[in-house]
Amino acid sequence: MTRTILTPAAFPAAALTDVKQWLAITGSGEDDALTSLVKAAIELCESFTGQMLLESECEEPLPACRGIWQVLATRPVQAITQLEGVPAEGARFTLTADAYAIDLEADGGAKIRLLRQGSAGRIAVRFTAGMAGDWADLPESLRHGVIRLAAHLFRQRVEENTAGAPPAAVTALWRPWRRYHLA
Repeated sequence: MTRTILTPAAFPAAALTDVKQWLAITGSGEDDALTSLVKAAIELCESFTGQMLLESECEEPLPACRGIWQVLATRPVQAITQLEGVPAEGARFTLTADAYAIDLEADGGAKIRLLRQGSAGRIAVRFTAGMAGDWADLPESLRHGVIRLAAHLFRQRVEENTAGAPPAAVTALWRPWRRYHLA
């Protein structure tokens, strides 16, 4: 997958507040370090679950294969906003709505089928993906797992024997949200 995030989700300041509360930190001296750890915890959660947490504008390239349903790798897709044809030479061009079909699935998956490709050798699919628009709208178990992982990483920054995997309590919180993709 070569997804590009065009407009990333805003950093959830409430997540920083939650981690500081979990760690009983009242000052702002550790805010930069904690912000980095929250971002890393969000990325690890997304990697573990196979789903984007916060809504972002994205783009994925696909081969221009007429008549075949192709699945976007990113989940969960909220809306497909544009398809562009990418020719071997020359500028991109917007595909009209009658040149393709889309299928947004209940599990967050999305499929594209080209009906007419014109001169496109590839297509660029622009879409919005993410489980929630705001930190507070994420499921509690995902939020709590991110908080606990960021706090765990913060505490382990001075320890020499740190484990590479998230703690079992964190993965237990995230496991119900995990999506597998068959290759």
